[in-house]
Amino acid sequence: RVVADHVRTLSFAIADGAVPSNDGRGYVLRRVLRRAVRYGRQNLGAELGFFAKLVRTLVELMGDTFPELREKEEFVTSIIREEEESFSKTVDKGIVEFKKRCEACTDVFSGEDAHFLYTSMGFPVDLTELMCEERGLKLDMKGFDAKMEEEKELSQAAYLEKMAGGSGKDMRLVAEQTSHLVGKGVDATDDSAKYVWNEDLEGCTVKALFIGRNETEDGIGFVDSISKENGAIGVVLDKTNYYGESGGQTFDIGSIKTSSGATIQINNTQIYGSFVLHLGEVTEGSVTVGDAATCCVDYVRRAPIAANHTMTHILNFALKDVLVTKSTEDQHGVTVDQKGSLVDENKLRFDFSWNGPLTAEQLAAVEQICVGQINSAIPVDNFVAPLDAAQKISSLRAVFGEVYPDPVRVVAVSPTPITSILENPQDGQWNSYSVEFCGGTHLKNTSEAEGFVLLSEEGIAKGVRRITGVTMKDAAIATAAAAEFEAKVTEAGKLDGLELEAQVKLLTVELEGLSISAAKKMQLREAIGAFGKQVVAWKKKHAAEQTSKVCDQVVEAAGSTEGNKVVVRCDFGLDGKVAKAVTTAYGKKIKDKALFLVSADESADSFLVIAFAPKGMKDVDCKAWVSAATEGTGGKGGGKKDSAQSRVPGVGSIGGVLEKARSF
Repeated sequence: RVVADHVRTLSFAIADGAVPSNDGRGYVLRRVLRRAVRYGRQNLGAELGFFAKLVRTLVELMGDTFPELREKEEFVTSIIREEEESFSKTVDKGIVEFKKRCEACTDVFSGEDAHFLYTSMGFPVDLTELMCEERGLKLDMKGFDAKMEEEKELSQAAYLEKMAGGSGKDMRLVAEQTSHLVGKGVDATDDSAKYVWNEDLEGCTVKALFIGRNETEDGIGFVDSISKENGAIGVVLDKTNYYGESGGQTFDIGSIKTSSGATIQINNTQIYGSFVLHLGEVTEGSVTVGDAATCCVDYVRRAPIAANHTMTHILNFALKDVLVTKSTEDQHGVTVDQKGSLVDENKLRFDFSWNGPLTAEQLAAVEQICVGQINSAIPVDNFVAPLDAAQKISSLRAVFGEVYPDPVRVVAVSPTPITSILENPQDGQWNSYSVEFCGGTHLKNTSEAEGFVLLSEEGIAKGVRRITGVTMKDAAIATAAAAEFEAKVTEAGKLDGLELEAQVKLLTVELEGLSISAAKKMQLREAIGAFGKQVVAWKKKHAAEQTSKVCDQVVEAAGSTEGNKVVVRCDFGLDGKVAKAVTTAYGKKIKDKALFLVSADESADSFLVIAFAPKGMKDVDCKAWVSAATEGTGGKGGGKKDSAQSRVPGVGSIGGVLEKARSF
């Protein structure tokens, strides 16, 4: 009943468009599935994959009444199968570890153990609690929560260190600080000038100076004046052109200069409530509340940030265009939704929902759209519009679950101004362009991005993929590196044999370390792989030829040798496969003479010794023969009476080994 109820719930929910994930309704579904799988595997002894197979039965029973189940059976099954397989790897290890830790329990399962299962093995705490109940144990949830809080504090400490710039101070404005500012009559910072480019903002006024929480007698941290001696400081102005870190975009840096001649180097800008806090250090003079100031943003640094942000919007559009809009496959209602982003001066990073890795063709198509929009020099427009009007734009890409302000800032990569788009928001032509709600800084025209390279695409969570890309000079560097490496690959294609094998090894290592287009890297990896197959084919052919040549030599030597033993040197390196093939071929042609074969590799300064007795020969002990001949040489090997071998260091001892072999 448990399993049947759970598979019904999941199948209907997935058919309606919901999918298991790490948040919201998706996490509810994930927990439902995990409970069912755990119950079936542990309590019913079911095999891996049992749960997904039940979808077929459900469709047979209810498909006529609910036709959407029949229509999406394949999709529902694939989602459940993938989730089940993924969780089964976790649940099997988790159950083993749980049972092991239960042995030391009496009445309570420790929170520390539950925390270990959760953080180290990915075992959900709600399942741990359920399994504890089944065993009559109580889970120490307080202990578990305490361990989770401890992790949170460690993460918070790392964040504080970032904010403090290595000073060891707590430079956050929390409720205590912001309420203090409000109480002192400090108005919200006007940061509307952050969208202005290449202009210093004059006429600012210093409204508050902050040296860190618990750095003053009252613990709040505000002072009337600051200087070099204060180290890390924060400045609140009445207005600013600095962009405070938000919306996935990194902060601006630069300097603030006061009318008294003081200079503050700004290395971080954060937003707390309605206040913008400029973090940095005084490098010259002293600053007092009430001083007039000029904000000087580092626009050279901001330029690649803006390029990366604008291209993140275009990337979002391109992904939907390639994976959904123009896809020839039925996506069963699955779409590309933004799950997070980060843009700074070095790169752009975009997280999105998708159920598997992108192919080389899809990556190339996405990259081509991005580059195409740069080459088309499309204007980038922004406009603050009423929220209800903006939400009617047909091509709008908004983050699911995000609460947007009213009015909202709209950013469109489109030759048509946003005001015109708003006049006819449902026009299908807007679907050819990126339109998003965004408060970040952007380019004026896509051509300013100069170039775009999609460096990597990877999975970071179940159903969530991450793309990293670069623009401007970093894109040019990546493109040049790809071209240079491709030329090396082309040259390698002119080689064969051992030379090609050496190049394949070098190129394989070098390729993995390159920061180039992911699609190009896949293409080059495929080309190098083809070379590798050529090398394998050459080796097989060469080995066959070598085997035939060596075999002819040893058979000829056997024909001209008296007695029941043949001792011969024939160099083919240290390849054991060739040696095996030679002795096999020799045994088919020579029935009455045992073979002692030596093959040297001068470059490795060692040689191979092989002794072989054809079937039926009883009077020669090959193992003893090799042992006697290589005695005192440091050779290592072994074997049996009819076949033995040894690898001996130092080719200088070959003469002595051959002499001993002949006299054995």
